Amino acid sequence: MTYLLDYGEREYVLRRPPLGPVAPTAHDMAREYKVLSVLHENFPYAPQALLFCDDQEIIGAPFFIMDRKVGVVIRTALPDNFEKMANGPELISAQLINVLAEFHQVDYSSLGLDDLGKPEGFLQRQVKGWKNRWDKAKHEDLPAVEKIYNWLCENIPETKTYSIIHNDYKLDNVMYNTNDPGKLIAVFDWDMCTLGDSLCDLGSLLSYWCTTSDPVFFQKAASMPIDDRFYSRVELVHQYAEMTGFDVSNIRFYHVLGLYRLIGIAAQIYIRFLRGQTQDKRFAIFGDMINLVSEYGVELIADE
Repeated sequence: MTYLLDYGEREYVLRRPPLGPVAPTAHDMAREYKVLSVLHENFPYAPQALLFCDDQEIIGAPFFIMDRKVGVVIRTALPDNFEKMANGPELISAQLINVLAEFHQVDYSSLGLDDLGKPEGFLQRQVKGWKNRWDKAKHEDLPAVEKIYNWLCENIPETKTYSIIHNDYKLDNVMYNTNDPGKLIAVFDWDMCTLGDSLCDLGSLLSYWCTTSDPVFFQKAASMPIDDRFYSRVELVHQYAEMTGFDVSNIRFYHVLGLYRLIGIAAQIYIRFLRGQTQDKRFAIFGDMINLVSEYGVELIADE
């Protein structure tokens, strides 16, 4: 959860975990503070974290305070001034992928972040971890999900590039200059940041990305505008490869892993809805979402 703080003539942002039960590996304020307190030195898109407090008697949870960034976050619709620009979505796409490429080349060792994670065996742990989360949260057995898991286990590639990764990099987690779609000014939500396979961030971005050629259900559930002027997934991958020089020949694995992750996240939310632990009616469609994403994943792995 994010709050705006007014302090004299300055404005700051307070970050704390959401209310209610929180997954053990999510919303880690100490981790987010640790990263942001040093990352801004080499990566200007990261807000500077200024203070961390783990005394839960103050507001009921750990929290940290960081600089406020002012701009526009793009969700389901483009701002009017961006919509009117013929190349607005193209500029947004280019900046989004270019900043990710720049981020993956940050020297995390020079920032003292070597202990942020264990890069070796990262992919194996990701596949196993999301399998465990699915098994604990699933509302029914789905052969398609099992098929995706088996395919992932059989096709884990050798990691070619380790880096610091964001772990939730997507369009609505970044901010653009209010008047310039070609200028990204901030990246947010660093609580799951770790060291791992660079291409996991790209695969996750592809799983969130949505185009006019995707199934109608995906378009309705997308957290981004649906517009042919945005880059295609192929264009995102090509641009990333050009910017980094990284080998992206196994990108399908990372895309499927991103979808498997989405299935796990949706399952955790949907089971809470079914148990009455949340009353948010938006989550009622998550059962259908799990089915459709898993079917899409099966199609993707069959497309040799």
